[in-house]
Amino acid sequence: MNQNAAFMQFIPLIIIMGIFYFLLIRPQQKQANERKNMLSALKPGDKVLTNGGIMGVLAAADGDELQVEIAKNVKVTMVRSGVAALMNEPVKK
Repeated sequence: MNQNAAFMQFIPLIIIMGIFYFLLIRPQQKQANERKNMLSALKPGDKVLTNGGIMGVLAAADGDELQVEIAKNVKVTMVRSGVAALMNEPVKK
C-alpha cells in the first residue's frame, strides 16, 4: 500500500510534464523544423522578408551567404539565417 501511495504522488507531476510537452515543446520543435526547411529551400527568384524588415528578391545563394536585390541594381549580401519569411506563398499563422 505504501508503494502505491508513493506512485500516486508522481501522477500529477507526470500529467504536468505531458501538458508542457504538448503545449510548449512540441509546437516549438515543429516551428523550428519548418523554419529550417524554409531556409534550406531558398532559391534565386524567391521573394523574401529579412529580419530587419526589408523585402527583396533573392538574386544568388552561395552556401550560407545570400545576395538579396532590394531595389533595381542594389544588392546586399546577408547570411541565410537573416531571412525571416518567404513571401512567395501566403503567410501561415
